[in-house]
Amino acid sequence: MLEEAVELALSGHCIVYPTSTLPALGCVPNPIALDGLFAIKSRSSHMPVSLGVADLDQARELVEVPEDVPDILAAFPEGSLTIVLRSHETMDSRLGGDKVAIRVVSHPTAKSLLRVTGPLTATSANPSGDIPLYDCDSAAKLLSTLDMPVGSIAGMCVGGAPSTLIAWHTVCGAPESFNIEVVRKGKVSSEDVLAWWKKRT
Repeated sequence: MLEEAVELALSGHCIVYPTSTLPALGCVPNPIALDGLFAIKSRSSHMPVSLGVADLDQARELVEVPEDVPDILAAFPEGSLTIVLRSHETMDSRLGGDKVAIRVVSHPTAKSLLRVTGPLTATSANPSGDIPLYDCDSAAKLLSTLDMPVGSIAGMCVGGAPSTLIAWHTVCGAPESFNIEVVRKGKVSSEDVLAWWKKRT
């Protein structure tokens, strides 16, 4: 199943893969693949999606990773944070352009997948606004159309809150201000994130 999903993803199709929270809809971060993903989700192009990576080394190929980012990732459960970082080069606006949200995944299947494919989108595998399913195969069947079939890696996710989305200080106004912003509450509370940051600074 993994080899088949890798082949589909690298050929520009969307696939559903398991994460530590909900099934993710993944595609390679190029314009044609993103066209398909946004059509499948009926998602506005003004709502950027995040990228899943296997580790920070993959992230560093796309974005600037300040020296304090590994510290906050180590302070909270793996996969519980998504961090908006400055991209090396302007990416597709549907990925955030100069400010790209990166999530280091924790699910072993997701890590294995991304080590082969490279970074894939990590948006939830459901039409925008709909309640997500927990089963990857069911989510893929729901999203598939005759024109745009969606592959999947079998797996049941535990559900729960999504990752907490943080805009890092390098994308929040002047970098020297060292402010961070919790953009979306999730598995880690805003209070815990800001308490960690206060200790750090």
